[in-house]
Amino acid sequence: MADISIAPQDDIRAKDTPLIRLKEIYKIYQMGDETVHATDGISLDIYRGEFVAIVGKSGSGKSTLMNIIGALDVPTKGNYYIDGHDTSSMTDNELADIRNRRIGFIFQQYNLLPKLSILENVELPLLYQGVKEPERKIRAMEELEKVGLKEKAKMRPIQLSGGQQQRVSIARALASRPSLILADEPTGALDSKTSREVLDIIKKLNDEGNTIVMITHDPTIAVRARRVVRIIDGKVDFDGSAEEYGKL
Repeated sequence: MADISIAPQDDIRAKDTPLIRLKEIYKIYQMGDETVHATDGISLDIYRGEFVAIVGKSGSGKSTLMNIIGALDVPTKGNYYIDGHDTSSMTDNELADIRNRRIGFIFQQYNLLPKLSILENVELPLLYQGVKEPERKIRAMEELEKVGLKEKAKMRPIQLSGGQQQRVSIARALASRPSLILADEPTGALDSKTSREVLDIIKKLNDEGNTIVMITHDPTIAVRARRVVRIIDGKVDFDGSAEEYGKL
């Protein structure tokens, strides 16, 4: 298996080497007689400690780009590097290891297992990593405490509100201490008040040094990040600060 070790968190704000590098990324599909370029030569660097929103309308290519960044898919052409390691030639098992150890996922629909307790849901990434039970429980409880749900550890997802379930999803994403947190429409299923609360938690995580990439179709959500990358027709149309994006 390739060496995919990640630089220590003390260097989280270092700007010398990108944590994520996308180099001429193409994802091409054949739909009948039509050739579709879901991503069309995207090049992008994301550094440790950044909070980047990738924004675009439905069909823009942002979800395809998210799948490539999350090692859920591979490009048709081009190279995707995480901390200098090219994932484009990795095996399925190596990509699975990247997903499990290096990337924490926050999903729009939470993706919690209903038959497990909140604590057991947060433990899952650590279980897959082979972390022993005592350490799993300690680390999972630490993450639940960060999102204010330590007292609900024995409850099941159905007993929580949507906002609380998303906070569990955030705790689960943090449990493996990933290099990157990838948030896919994290407020898409929430009301406006709860959305603000969840975004406040995500911003706080970034303030603490976590690297965050957030996928959204909503410009008003995108401006809560520090940097915005807008995708149109599979290409980068804008890449700049959230302040600059808000003036467009």
